[in-house]
Amino acid sequence: MSDRDAEFLEYVTAHRGRMLRTARLLTSGDAHWAEDLVQVALTKLYVHWSKVRREDGAARYADRILVNTFLDERRRMWRRRETTTEQMYDAAPPPSQDPTERLAVLAALAKLPRRQHAVVVLRYFRDFDIHTTAELMGCSEGTVKSQSSRALATLRDLLHEPLETLETQR
Repeated sequence: MSDRDAEFLEYVTAHRGRMLRTARLLTSGDAHWAEDLVQVALTKLYVHWSKVRREDGAARYADRILVNTFLDERRRMWRRRETTTEQMYDAAPPPSQDPTERLAVLAALAKLPRRQHAVVVLRYFRDFDIHTTAELMGCSEGTVKSQSSRALATLRDLLHEPLETLETQR
Protein backbone atom coordinates (compact mmCIF):
# COMPACT_ATOMS: atom_id res chain seq x y z
CA MET A 1 0.00 0.00 0.00
CA SER A 2 1.41 3.39 -0.97
CA ASP A 3 1.75 6.30 1.46
CA ARG A 4 -1.03 8.09 -0.44
CA ASP A 5 -3.39 5.14 0.00
CA ALA A 6 -2.46 4.77 3.67
CA GLU A 7 -3.17 8.46 4.30
CA PHE A 8 -6.49 8.21 2.49
CA LEU A 9 -7.47 5.09 4.46
CA GLU A 10 -6.59 6.87 7.69
CA TYR A 11 -8.74 9.84 6.66
CA VAL A 12 -11.70 7.62 5.73
CA THR A 13 -11.45 5.69 9.00
CA ALA A 14 -11.51 8.92 10.99
CA HIS A 15 -14.19 10.82 9.02
CA ARG A 16 -16.55 8.34 7.38
CA GLY A 17 -18.92 8.32 10.36
CA ARG A 18 -19.26 12.10 10.30
CA MET A 19 -19.86 12.05 6.56
CA LEU A 20 -22.47 9.31 6.95
CA ARG A 21 -24.34 11.25 9.65
CA THR A 22 -24.44 14.30 7.39
CA ALA A 23 -25.56 12.19 4.44
CA ARG A 24 -28.36 10.60 6.51
CA LEU A 25 -29.62 14.06 7.36
CA LEU A 26 -29.40 15.18 3.73
CA THR A 27 -31.34 12.11 2.60
CA SER A 28 -33.96 12.49 5.34
CA GLY A 29 -32.97 9.25 7.01
CA ASP A 30 -32.62 7.06 3.91
CA ALA A 31 -29.70 4.91 5.11
CA HIS A 32 -29.07 3.26 1.74
CA TRP A 33 -29.02 6.51 -0.20
CA ALA A 34 -26.76 8.02 2.47
CA GLU A 35 -24.30 5.13 2.03
CA ASP A 36 -24.38 5.69 -1.73
CA LEU A 37 -23.70 9.42 -1.32
CA VAL A 38 -20.76 8.81 1.01
CA GLN A 39 -19.31 6.20 -1.33
CA VAL A 40 -19.55 8.52 -4.34
CA ALA A 41 -18.09 11.40 -2.33
CA LEU A 42 -15.19 9.27 -1.08
CA THR A 43 -14.49 8.06 -4.61
CA LYS A 44 -14.34 11.65 -5.86
CA LEU A 45 -12.17 12.61 -2.88
CA TYR A 46 -9.76 9.77 -3.62
CA VAL A 47 -9.35 10.94 -7.20
CA HIS A 48 -8.23 14.36 -5.94
CA TRP A 49 -6.47 13.15 -2.80
CA SER A 50 -2.96 14.24 -3.87
CA LYS A 51 -4.11 17.84 -4.24
CA VAL A 52 -6.39 17.84 -1.18
CA ARG A 53 -3.86 16.39 1.25
CA ARG A 54 -1.28 19.03 0.27
CA GLU A 55 -3.76 21.81 1.00
CA ASP A 56 -4.75 20.23 4.34
CA GLY A 57 -8.45 20.93 3.71
CA ALA A 58 -9.73 17.42 3.22
CA ALA A 59 -12.69 17.65 5.62
CA ARG A 60 -14.08 20.82 4.07
CA TYR A 61 -13.45 19.50 0.55
CA ALA A 62 -15.18 16.22 1.45
CA ASP A 63 -18.18 18.09 2.85
CA ARG A 64 -18.47 20.13 -0.33
CA ILE A 65 -18.27 16.97 -2.45
CA LEU A 66 -20.96 15.36 -0.29
CA VAL A 67 -23.35 18.30 -0.64
CA ASN A 68 -22.75 18.58 -4.39
CA THR A 69 -23.25 14.85 -4.79
CA PHE A 70 -26.55 15.11 -2.90
CA LEU A 71 -27.70 17.97 -5.11
CA ASP A 72 -26.63 16.12 -8.29
CA GLU A 73 -28.05 12.74 -7.27
CA ARG A 74 -31.55 14.18 -6.93
CA ARG A 75 -31.51 14.77 -10.70
CA ARG A 76 -30.63 11.21 -11.73
CA MET A 77 -33.32 9.18 -13.48
CA TRP A 78 -32.84 5.97 -11.49
CA ARG A 79 -33.46 7.90 -8.27
CA ARG A 80 -36.90 8.93 -9.51
CA ARG A 81 -37.85 5.33 -10.29
CA GLU A 82 -37.01 4.03 -6.83
CA THR A 83 -39.67 3.98 -4.18
CA THR A 84 -39.11 4.09 -0.47
CA THR A 85 -40.88 2.03 2.12
CA GLU A 86 -42.36 3.43 5.28
CA GLN A 87 -40.26 1.22 7.53
CA MET A 88 -36.48 1.14 7.60
CA TYR A 89 -35.45 -2.28 8.80
CA ASP A 90 -31.81 -1.58 9.55
CA ALA A 91 -32.11 1.81 11.26
CA ALA A 92 -31.56 2.07 14.99
CA PRO A 93 -33.38 4.84 16.84
CA PRO A 94 -31.19 7.68 18.07
CA PRO A 95 -30.19 7.26 21.71
CA SER A 96 -31.48 10.51 23.18
CA GLN A 97 -34.30 11.58 20.88
CA ASP A 98 -37.95 10.63 20.65
CA PRO A 99 -38.32 8.45 17.49
CA THR A 100 -41.68 10.04 16.66
CA GLU A 101 -40.14 13.49 16.74
CA ARG A 102 -37.18 12.33 14.65
CA LEU A 103 -39.50 10.87 12.00
CA ALA A 104 -41.52 14.08 11.89
CA VAL A 105 -38.37 16.17 11.40
CA LEU A 106 -37.04 13.84 8.69
CA ALA A 107 -40.41 13.84 6.91
CA ALA A 108 -40.52 17.64 7.02
CA LEU A 109 -36.92 17.88 5.77
CA ALA A 110 -37.77 15.59 2.87
CA LYS A 111 -40.41 18.07 1.71
CA LEU A 112 -37.95 20.94 1.40
CA PRO A 113 -36.38 21.82 -1.94
CA ARG A 114 -32.82 20.42 -2.29
CA ARG A 115 -30.92 23.65 -1.60
CA GLN A 116 -33.05 24.53 1.43
CA HIS A 117 -32.66 20.97 2.69
CA ALA A 118 -28.87 21.18 2.35
CA VAL A 119 -28.75 24.59 4.07
CA VAL A 120 -30.73 23.31 7.06
CA VAL A 121 -28.52 20.25 7.43
CA LEU A 122 -25.29 22.22 7.18
CA ARG A 123 -26.36 25.18 9.34
CA TYR A 124 -28.44 23.55 12.05
CA PHE A 125 -27.40 19.90 12.23
CA ARG A 126 -23.71 20.26 11.34
CA ASP A 127 -23.56 23.71 13.00
CA PHE A 128 -21.56 25.38 10.22
CA ASP A 129 -21.55 29.17 10.06
CA ILE A 130 -23.02 31.08 7.11
CA HIS A 131 -19.66 31.59 5.43
CA THR A 132 -18.70 27.90 5.57
CA THR A 133 -22.16 26.81 4.40
CA ALA A 134 -21.96 29.20 1.44
CA GLU A 135 -18.51 27.90 0.58
CA LEU A 136 -19.60 24.26 0.77
CA MET A 137 -22.66 24.90 -1.38
CA GLY A 138 -20.87 27.14 -3.86
CA CYS A 139 -23.23 30.08 -3.38
CA SER A 140 -23.27 33.51 -1.73
CA GLU A 141 -23.84 34.12 1.97
CA GLY A 142 -27.02 35.99 1.06
CA THR A 143 -28.34 32.87 -0.66
CA VAL A 144 -27.62 30.82 2.47
CA LYS A 145 -29.50 33.37 4.60
CA SER A 146 -32.52 33.50 2.31
CA GLN A 147 -32.65 29.73 1.87
CA SER A 148 -32.38 29.29 5.66
CA SER A 149 -35.19 31.73 6.27
CA ARG A 150 -37.49 30.07 3.75
CA ALA A 151 -36.61 26.58 4.96
CA LEU A 152 -37.23 27.40 8.61
CA ALA A 153 -40.58 29.01 7.80
CA THR A 154 -41.60 25.92 5.82
CA LEU A 155 -40.39 23.59 8.57
CA ARG A 156 -42.34 25.54 11.20
CA ASP A 157 -45.50 25.12 9.15
CA LEU A 158 -44.86 21.45 8.42
CA LEU A 159 -43.97 20.53 11.99
CA HIS A 160 -47.15 22.05 13.31
CA GLU A 161 -49.14 19.58 11.18
CA PRO A 162 -50.09 16.32 12.88
CA LEU A 163 -47.47 13.55 12.40
CA GLU A 164 -49.95 11.34 10.52
CA THR A 165 -50.34 14.04 7.85
CA LEU A 166 -46.58 14.27 7.34
CA GLU A 167 -46.18 10.50 7.08
CA THR A 168 -48.95 10.05 4.53
CA GLN A 169 -47.53 12.80 2.33
CA ARG A 170 -44.03 11.31 2.21
